[in-house]
Amino acid sequence: MSEKKRWAIGFWSRHTVRVAALVLIAAAVLSAGAFGLKSLFSTDGKTTRLGFEDIGQLATQAAYCTEVKVAEKSAELWGLTIPFTQSKYIYSYDVEVKAGFDFGAITWSVDRDQKTIRVKLPQVQVLSVELKLDSFKVYYEAESIFQRFSLAENNRAMTELKEQARADAIANGILDSARSNGETILRSFFANAYDLDQYELIFT
Repeated sequence: MSEKKRWAIGFWSRHTVRVAALVLIAAAVLSAGAFGLKSLFSTDGKTTRLGFEDIGQLATQAAYCTEVKVAEKSAELWGLTIPFTQSKYIYSYDVEVKAGFDFGAITWSVDRDQKTIRVKLPQVQVLSVELKLDSFKVYYEAESIFQRFSLAENNRAMTELKEQARADAIANGILDSARSNGETILRSFFANAYDLDQYELIFT
């Protein structure tokens, strides 16, 4: 027998047990896959895109406030108001406040065994506060030539008015309403991909 044949016989005899074991393992994996092992590995986690991921920031609730502002100033001397130096305005603006969240930051997972879909929402926030300039109304106007309002003072008054509208909207529940409406929107997306009679949708 040649040296080459003796080496081949020795190689296969040494590796017969190892090769047989690998064949058995491969056969077991293929058989298990045929009986549903593949589904076991695809039960959890986000495996599809439902469409809302591309929405970005979306306002899910808007509040409309009418804010009244009183602006007044005067010159004083030794704590007393100097006559004819008083300027005062009373006016209002309608303000639109929008709240919502970033749909791209939403994460979710599916547990097919427990029949639950857990959706983690980002924090709801105020997205914009917009003055409706055409809603401007003046209720009282008296300006002294000795004490006029500057542009800086007018800008500061507008900022304060918007901040007050934001605070009023939050106090009246705009953030809670925005979250509730967001959940309703998301429920429709999930209903297109999953049977919500079979799955419980849990928002966190």
